[in-house]
Amino acid sequence: MLRRRALAACTATVAVGALGLAGLTGTASADPSPRLSPAAADQLSPGLLKAMQRDLGLTADQATERIGNESRAAAVAAGLRRSLGTGFAGARVSGGAAELTVATTDATDTGRIAEAGARAVVVDHSLAELDSAKAALDRVALRKAPKDVPVWYVDVRTNRVVVQAGRVAAADAFLASAGVARDLVTVTQSAEQPRTFADLRGGDAYYMNGSGRCSIGFPVKRGTQSGFVSAGHCGTPGVSTSGYNQQAQGSFQGSTFPGRDYSWVATNTGWTPRPLVNGYGNGDVTVTGSTEALEGSSVCRSGSTTGWHCGTVQQRNTSVTYQEGTVSGVTRTNVCAEPGDSGGSFISGSQAQGVTSGGSGNCSQGGTTYFQPVNPALQAYGLTLVTSGTPTDPPDPTDPPTNPGGSWAAGTSYAAGDVVTYGSASYRCLQGHQAQPGWTPPNVPALWQAL
Repeated sequence: MLRRRALAACTATVAVGALGLAGLTGTASADPSPRLSPAAADQLSPGLLKAMQRDLGLTADQATERIGNESRAAAVAAGLRRSLGTGFAGARVSGGAAELTVATTDATDTGRIAEAGARAVVVDHSLAELDSAKAALDRVALRKAPKDVPVWYVDVRTNRVVVQAGRVAAADAFLASAGVARDLVTVTQSAEQPRTFADLRGGDAYYMNGSGRCSIGFPVKRGTQSGFVSAGHCGTPGVSTSGYNQQAQGSFQGSTFPGRDYSWVATNTGWTPRPLVNGYGNGDVTVTGSTEALEGSSVCRSGSTTGWHCGTVQQRNTSVTYQEGTVSGVTRTNVCAEPGDSGGSFISGSQAQGVTSGGSGNCSQGGTTYFQPVNPALQAYGLTLVTSGTPTDPPDPTDPPTNPGGSWAAGTSYAAGDVVTYGSASYRCLQGHQAQPGWTPPNVPALWQAL
């Protein structure tokens, strides 16, 4: 009998969303010690909290408090990013109290940042400027992966693009070929040799063409079609999959690797998508959304080889060169992983963060792991994340739509944070998706929040 649950081997990541906005008490700028509401705290996985205690040296109460603090900080940072505009230079949290630091290029913004309860830092380069420099490096790497340059990323803490290289000369040649100014960049020497985690051997996962094994990321929907997202290097379109029990499951519908590292698999009716991440004997984790956690936030990974492991988000917008080519836009963490964990979920609290891509090291000695953020994968394939707020039987996309007026329109692709009107009400998009007829904002609270 097929196991009707979120299919094996994943980890997730939490940020602000249903949990972060509705589960916290106080105001975004005035409450110095935010707390999760009892209902929100009860939703946290015992397994996730246990792994945070083990890997981050916390008590259960400290782990719960840290998730609440980080979620609150993410909400404040999102508001400041919008209000600061082109001067915004990044945000990060530090410590268990999730002390929020927001950088700006405009000294006149410091008062506004302080009023929101954050520490202000004035820097030379905006986040947009650093992202643009990194994008130039990415374009060069997509044509030909650089030799002896395994990793590069935007580091908001130092306000620089960091390039890790085996040889300084290789980094200099890489920068020159991309036309990136040296004063934007810090070059560090590194012997890191990242690899993907697709060379799988046993465990609770899914199998490709009956041989290789990867871990499921998160269950998704595309209209009425069920499936899941995973890593792109796990399979190409048309490759069939079987479940943990080797029974027929589905096939890859889309896959991108290298460049990015995401894919999605459409499953047959024998598999029911659930908003869960495998808790490995400690209780499954319920997924409530996919808001990004800030740099410095705690994050946990669940994989079919090594189970639960936790650490922190180090840098977003990282590029990493594997043997197969360069992947951009991944997030760098100090969470360990091993072959067999590829595609598995990264989660922070109850918020899905991404799917395991690759890294270096192992869970005996520690290492670095990169995850592909989940929201770009959802947007690329027009998918909807299955969460605790997803209707068991969503409105049929073929139902005749009503037309009460407003800006919402079926067929339009919406990103998280977009605001639309429907009738006389306004709604904010909670997760990226392509609107379906019948999936109107008041009918699908997993996708839209009434304002």
